[in-house]
Amino acid sequence: MTETDTPAAPDALARRVWRAAVSVAFWVGIAAVAWLLWPTSLGGCTTLTIVSGHSMEPTYYTGDLVVARCGAPAVGDIVVYQPPELGGGRIIHRLVAGDGEAGWQAQGDNNSWIDPFTPTDADVLGIAELHVPKLGMFARVFATPYVWLSLIVIALAILVWPRNDDETDTDEFVDTDEPVTAPEGVPVAAVVGEQP
Repeated sequence: MTETDTPAAPDALARRVWRAAVSVAFWVGIAAVAWLLWPTSLGGCTTLTIVSGHSMEPTYYTGDLVVARCGAPAVGDIVVYQPPELGGGRIIHRLVAGDGEAGWQAQGDNNSWIDPFTPTDADVLGIAELHVPKLGMFARVFATPYVWLSLIVIALAILVWPRNDDETDTDEFVDTDEPVTAPEGVPVAAVVGEQP
């Protein structure tokens, strides 16, 4: 039996199954990340907030990125809420009293006073689940329109900019009066391209 006669089906089948499993796991992972990070502004359940100010120290510092997920808040939870009085501004503070119907009392961990707003459950965007220290500073830079515009201009410039072709084409025909010589043992007709 020669090498070409050896059946490779079990190995090929195992590789195909493995590739399919990896592919399915990859796409399930992508779907899970998309579901987890789908923003509330698009009907999802996740709010990303960059902390600014000192009101939540030592829990969160300026520049930290906080991931909040929707859910039923309770006293003691750190929530991101959007009071109507701020016209879209967000506050991330701890709930210290109240309820979702009559309104919550919220306070920053570093504040000695209660917030002047009484958000209801409808105003709460999410409960803080995860935070990444200082990542918000980096994200804030990339969230500005000037950075995106600059990146687009640079990408377009790279695509449009003429390339420097330093390569010389050696296949060009050179007209010369010198006789064609062939290596020893090779007929001249084979070098020139003529039929013998």
